[in-house]
Amino acid sequence: MLLEYNKQPISLRHGAVFLDGVKVMDAVKCDIKFTPEVWKGKQLGDITSDSRWLGYEITGSITRRRTTPWLKDTIKKYIAQRRTPEFKIQGVLDDPGSDYGAQFGSDTVTAVGVVLTGDLNLISLDATGDILDETINFNAKDIV
Repeated sequence: MLLEYNKQPISLRHGAVFLDGVKVMDAVKCDIKFTPEVWKGKQLGDITSDSRWLGYEITGSITRRRTTPWLKDTIKKYIAQRRTPEFKIQGVLDDPGSDYGAQFGSDTVTAVGVVLTGDLNLISLDATGDILDETINFNAKDIV
């Protein structure tokens, strides 16, 4: 029986994150964002500004619960080789029970040329015994 009156919004729980083609089994959150670089200006006599996209930045983050030492291994490899590690990150939103999923299917974004940014957590200790969630920020060269 189909719902006649209730909306079925997308549940963000239905999806997956892939790092270089391998599913990140400990992922709890992923964002990939496009931010345009906007020029804004006026000419004499203009009341409002004109706007134009001149370029863009692609940024994002993955929040995960650490279950493997891949990040520490990546850092060790960089220190030894002095070569910036580059990744491909893919996010897949797949909620067939939502109105969006029923009409359009799954939604996939693949970021390439991904370079990790910000603080990369090597160890965390906490007397409260909380679960270790770490957020890894990144820049990407492009989306495909």
